[in-house]
Amino acid sequence: MYIYNVTINVEETIHEQWLAWMQKIHIPEMLATGKFSKALLTRVMVDEDMGGITYSVQYTAKDKATLEQYYTDDAPVLRAKSKAFEGKFVAFRTELNIISEQYS
Repeated sequence: MYIYNVTINVEETIHEQWLAWMQKIHIPEMLATGKFSKALLTRVMVDEDMGGITYSVQYTAKDKATLEQYYTDDAPVLRAKSKAFEGKFVAFRTELNIISEQYS
């Protein structure tokens, strides 16, 4: 399993609008690609020197090939849809390979 993690710092002036867009439009569109089995949206609990509010979205993909297919088929179109917020957020993307999971 792979996690496609997107960490986003959003300006406070657009925070509520951006969060609603993420929950109601963007994350559902990401899941609708069929490349991800789930999405987890979290708030990063740190005070940034640059200000803003930071979130992390973790999208779970079954393997690296599926994630690569997302980059090819869907990423350009879905990223372009964030134009309404251009210049008001910074995004940092990472890939995580799940080694193991343990539960109590």
